[in-house]
Amino acid sequence: MTDRTLDRLTIGRWLAVWAASLFLLVLIGGGTRLTESGLSITEWNPVSGVVPPLSDASWDLAFEKYKQIPQYAQRNSGMSLGAFKSIYWWEFLHRFWARLVGVVFAVPLVWLAARRRIPRSLLPRLAALGILMGLQGVMGWYMVASGLTERVSVSQYRLAAHLSLALVIYLVTVWTADGLTSPRRADSAHPAEVRQRLPLVRRLQFALGLAFVTAVSGAFVAGLRAGKIYNEFPLMGAGVVPAEYGTMGSWWRNAFENPAAAQFHHRVLAILMLVVAIGVWFSSRTAAWPALRTRLALVLAAALIQVALGITALVLGVPVVIGIAHQAGALLLLTTLVVALREASAT
Repeated sequence: MTDRTLDRLTIGRWLAVWAASLFLLVLIGGGTRLTESGLSITEWNPVSGVVPPLSDASWDLAFEKYKQIPQYAQRNSGMSLGAFKSIYWWEFLHRFWARLVGVVFAVPLVWLAARRRIPRSLLPRLAALGILMGLQGVMGWYMVASGLTERVSVSQYRLAAHLSLALVIYLVTVWTADGLTSPRRADSAHPAEVRQRLPLVRRLQFALGLAFVTAVSGAFVAGLRAGKIYNEFPLMGAGVVPAEYGTMGSWWRNAFENPAAAQFHHRVLAILMLVVAIGVWFSSRTAAWPALRTRLALVLAAALIQVALGITALVLGVPVVIGIAHQAGALLLLTTLVVALREASAT
C-alpha cells in the first residue's frame, strides 16, 4: 500500500467517524425539538457555555433567565426547577455535542495538514466543511434567538434552515468519506459503462433531492407542532386533504405556516419518495455491479423503514423516542442514497 493510498484511507476513516458524530448531533437536535427544550438556555456563550450550572445558585440564575421569555409565561408557567433541569440538559447536550463535533473535525484536520498528508485537491472541500460548521453554529443561535422575545417557539423557517445546513454538511462528509475508503475499480472509467450508468445516476439524483426536500419539510412539521394533529393514516379527518388546507390565503403562507398543510405536504412527499425508491430499485435490479445492487437494495429498505416509522410516530402522537427514530430513518435514507449515487457516478 502506497503512502498516498494510506493517507486517503486515514482521511476517509476520520471523516467517517466525523459523519457518525454529525449523525448523532442531528438526532440530539431532533430530541431537543421534540422535548421543546431548545429555549431553555437563553444565552449564547461559545466558550463559557461548555460548563453547565454547578451550584444551586447557578441553577436558580439559569431558571430565572428562562422565566423571562414568552415560552415560560405562556406554556410552562409554574414549572418546577426539576422540570426545568430536564429540558436544560437536552439543550446543553445539544450544544456540548456540537462543540465536540467541531473538535473532532478541527484537531485531526490540523494534525494531518501539518504533516502534509492531505491531498491538495481535497483541501478546498475540507475548508468549506469547516466554514459551514462555523456558519451552522451561528445559524443555531439565530434560530434560538427567534423564540426569546415574542414567540413561544423557534421560527419554523430558521429551524428548517438549521436542519438543511446540517444535512448538507453531513451528506458532503459521507460522500467524501465513501469515496476515500471505497476500493477504486480499474474499469470504472470505461466510456460504455459510464453511458450505461447515466440514466441511473439521474434517477438517483432526483431521489436524493426528493429525500432532502422531504426531510426539510419535516422541520416545518416539527416547527409548527403539526405532528400533534391528525394522528391518523391515511386520511386526515374526513378526507385525504385536511379541511384547513388553503385557509391561510397566499400559497406560501399556507405551505409554510399552516400546520395541517405542512403535515399533508410531508405525507405526500414521503409517499412519493417511497414510490421513487421502489422504481429506482426495480429498474436497476439487474445492474451488473454487485456493490451498486447492494446499495440500491439498502435504499429501498431504508425508504420502507422510514415510511413505517413516520406512520408509527404519527398515529402515536409523536412520542420522543419514535420521533427521534423517524429522524434517524431520514438520515439513513439520505445516507443510502448518497452512497448509491457516488457508486453509480464513480468514473
